[in-house]
Amino acid sequence: MGGEERQRHQPTGRADGSKRRGDGDEPLPAGLYLVATPIGNAADITVRALDVLRRAAVIACEDTRTTAKLLAIHRIRAPLVAYHDHNAANAGPPLVSRLRAGEAVALVSEAGTPLVSDPGYRLVETCIGEGLPVIPVPGPSAVLAALSVAGLPSDRFFFAGFAPPRVPARRRFLEELADVDATLIILESPRRLAEALDDMAEAFGARRAAVCRELTKLFEDVRRDALPALAAHYRDAGAPKGEVTIVIAPPVPAAGLSDGEIDGRLVAALDGGETVRAAVERVARGSGRSRRAVYARALALRPDKPDEESE
Repeated sequence: MGGEERQRHQPTGRADGSKRRGDGDEPLPAGLYLVATPIGNAADITVRALDVLRRAAVIACEDTRTTAKLLAIHRIRAPLVAYHDHNAANAGPPLVSRLRAGEAVALVSEAGTPLVSDPGYRLVETCIGEGLPVIPVPGPSAVLAALSVAGLPSDRFFFAGFAPPRVPARRRFLEELADVDATLIILESPRRLAEALDDMAEAFGARRAAVCRELTKLFEDVRRDALPALAAHYRDAGAPKGEVTIVIAPPVPAAGLSDGEIDGRLVAALDGGETVRAAVERVARGSGRSRRAVYARALALRPDKPDEESE
């Protein structure tokens, strides 16, 4: 299909969640239904999502055990098949075959909205390429839940997904985000939280941030503070429990140093025998510029210096 793609699909039930006579026995129209499921509280599921899960020919799920528990709570009996990153190459084609045959397939992740840092992209891509309907059934999302309670600008945000686990890669990842003019949303492992917040404080300075964990669950917690203070807290408190979403304020424009002042300080530091890394660290602090921007200036001034950042 060329130009703007459109797909029409009949609603699966009335707006108030009630069913027409016989709806419970009628199969859904064919298509891949991307069904958002709760991120913690089992009650956080829409009436439409329950209807789709009840009437789909099969439910493809990232974790069959988690989905089985959710279905049991809502008294839904439905066939389940596993579909996740490790089996997508083998599990995807049979699902596409069922869609071609006119069946309705529901896709769910372990929690939240499918494809948001979860499997499913390749399956959706294949369906779109073959002209098979792909239908969103929206609902819970840890990303939007955290953004809504962070107390930070929400009119423009950038979801960066999971930060790399290894320190050098994570620092490069954060440096690339330093100049993004939007609120940042980053997912992180609880056991790496303190060191990740340290790296974020280094890359972003003392920006305001919120660490959101266990959202919608019994021990829901949102801690708001500047990045250095948050890093210090989790260094002392130790790794928390539960899933973690970090929301970070956008950069604040500052007068800082002029280009000429930055160049002058870099030249003085480099002429004094400092390495590029040390000179950049020194000049970036209090300059009103990101470390990445100062590093680019240093390389422009002294292209003969070894690229220590790549080591």
